[in-house]
Amino acid sequence: MYNTTMQEITPEFLRPRLLRRQNDSHKHDYGRLLVIAGCETMPGAALLATGAALRSGCGLVMLHSTPRTLFAAAASYPSAMLSEDPGSHFSTVPEKLERYSALAIGPGLGWSPGTMNALMDLLGEACERHIPTVLDADALNILSVMADWHELIPPGSVLTPHKGELKRLLPCKDDRERETLAWELCAETGCHIVMKGYHSRIFCPGGECLVNTSGNPGMAKGGSGDVLTGLIGGLMARGYKAEDAAALGVWIHGHAGDVLTARYTAESYSSRELIDELPCGFYKLEHDDTYAE
Repeated sequence: MYNTTMQEITPEFLRPRLLRRQNDSHKHDYGRLLVIAGCETMPGAALLATGAALRSGCGLVMLHSTPRTLFAAAASYPSAMLSEDPGSHFSTVPEKLERYSALAIGPGLGWSPGTMNALMDLLGEACERHIPTVLDADALNILSVMADWHELIPPGSVLTPHKGELKRLLPCKDDRERETLAWELCAETGCHIVMKGYHSRIFCPGGECLVNTSGNPGMAKGGSGDVLTGLIGGLMARGYKAEDAAALGVWIHGHAGDVLTARYTAESYSSRELIDELPCGFYKLEHDDTYAE
């Protein structure tokens, strides 16, 4: 059993961790994120992750996906760059992976015979090149059926499972044992695990546990996790280490939900609207006052 330290994620906790932008800087100073997400039947997940990444502060965002997804992305997010996978699912690893500061993989990825092989090749190269990676959704589901999958986790990565995905990744008899296994995985691989849900928790390699204080039940809707994946990936590309990117990501993401719930009630907003409210969290952290929502 780990002797854990519990730390609440609050604005006061996050403000000292913020990175500042220099006046004499350009887009290449703020990192490049590669998003691998979406398939022909689930293009929306890729758009949600890409839209959130574009709000993260990173310099460039590249979406690698299928033709239908890229067509929709070009219309929705003209500032994103596009890389085409010719199949109906993820099946080819983009060239020149070394150009990217971070990767975000998994939302709407789907399953196909070639997807597992492509994911193994991608993560193997990311491990060799030490590219930190956010792994979510179908990327985690695919890993859960692989032998020795933990060897494919690049150093400094973040895994973002909800409770069901964590059960598939770390099957055991109860939640308490699963938490111990989660910390052991973090210690072994150097990754951080964000267990999404009410007061999302971040398991850290040293046995610490960070507990989010923002968010509400209105965020329990399809696509909310895809937004979080893109946001954390963008923060990592921007230059934040895994722990800071995960902590900033869950709090800013939850704060966006709080803003929308105050405005519309918890029932009546969609995960797409979370993207447009992400700046509220950044503003609150940077200005140390109440944002005029």
